[in-house]
Amino acid sequence: MCWLTVTLLVLAALALVLRWRRPAWYWLTFGVTFAALRVLVRYRSVMEACGLTVPPSRWRLALARWSDRPIPESRAPRILRMRPTRTGLVLRLKLRPGQDAYDMAAATDRLRHSFALHNVTAREIKSSVVELRMTGYDVLKRVQMPAPRDEEPMCIPVALREDGEVFRRDYLLVPHALNVGATQSGKSVYLRNLVAGLATQHVALAGIDCKNGVELSPLARRFTALADNPDAAADLLAALVRYMARVYEIIRREQRISSDIPDAEITANIWDLPKHLRPVPVVLLVDEVAELALWVTKEEEKRRDLIITDLVRLAQLGRAAGIYLEICGQRFGSELGKGITMLRAQLTGRTAHRVNDETSANMAFGDISPDAVLATVQIPTDRPGTAVVGDSSGGWVRIRTPHTTLRQAVNVCNANAHRTPDIGELAPFRPVLPAPVLSGNVLPKPTAANI
Repeated sequence: MCWLTVTLLVLAALALVLRWRRPAWYWLTFGVTFAALRVLVRYRSVMEACGLTVPPSRWRLALARWSDRPIPESRAPRILRMRPTRTGLVLRLKLRPGQDAYDMAAATDRLRHSFALHNVTAREIKSSVVELRMTGYDVLKRVQMPAPRDEEPMCIPVALREDGEVFRRDYLLVPHALNVGATQSGKSVYLRNLVAGLATQHVALAGIDCKNGVELSPLARRFTALADNPDAAADLLAALVRYMARVYEIIRREQRISSDIPDAEITANIWDLPKHLRPVPVVLLVDEVAELALWVTKEEEKRRDLIITDLVRLAQLGRAAGIYLEICGQRFGSELGKGITMLRAQLTGRTAHRVNDETSANMAFGDISPDAVLATVQIPTDRPGTAVVGDSSGGWVRIRTPHTTLRQAVNVCNANAHRTPDIGELAPFRPVLPAPVLSGNVLPKPTAANI
């Protein structure tokens, strides 16, 4: 009996230490078992308390009366499957007639408290089937990216979602995106992770950094083109428009539309071209868009109009030519002048880090989701890298970017400098740098841990 008591005390102490120092280990060893039992035991009463049950059907009531049995209870959604994950539980439910997936989404906060879990999100899998993703602990407190999987073209893992899944920036799905955030909010670290992830793929990087290049110049060995002032940015954007026109000529020449060509071989973008003819995709990263839109003199106003016009053209026409935009800024409103709201309307993806006022959050999500605006203004100052990500469909989720030092990002870009493609139109903007001086330390191989 004494040994049993000692063993239980040791296990309890181990559980407390793990929960404090290593919440992920605690969840995988102890938490997932306790949470699963808690959900199964409380399930029916919680669903009834949250108003997620339906009364018995008429034929069941009639059968109870005919057989002189007690009136049957209200029925909760049926559990189809419960699956543990490294961060929580996934509960798949079959809805009863009369229930709606919106009811589940509206009750997620009550379910979180009732099941004593950190977070609950709901999404509809198909008609009458809803999936509840339950997070057992605060995965955004100490971001730990899972092991990398096989790379997909133009799909970069950059952050961790609040439900424990990896957030991937998929340029083929969301070609253009806006990234807003105040100073020290983690916007630059997000951009740094994005560049480090793109550096390992066959893609050309073009950057505009009007802060004299202090953000992007250290990564310049992996950039095909880089502009560090508004005048150079105007010329770079004009060159990208010319490159886009040349790519469309290639696509048009290879369409070969005739009656004997199968539909599958007719293309309207670079990704359906044969690999030996496919132009290299280009990702344009703009570090501070406001610096491109501000003007004082008439000459600066003309330059500003040319810059915004070219950006709008690239946003409207660039996807099929393999040109993708990632535009960052502290504010992105109509006070930046004409054409800004037209450009913002073309940016499908929206990422908002901590902002200083609600108006800045409205610039990102006001035309998409009021709930995302509220979530953005609630981001605390002591969690840099936390952001709200949404798209034009209205869906949104909280994410947090793992902290990547500038040294780590530079090492990844230097190790992949041989992947930097040459593009004729962008050759005048290729950064000229001395050869890197290698010390005894070998440059690290890029992995998900340092990305």
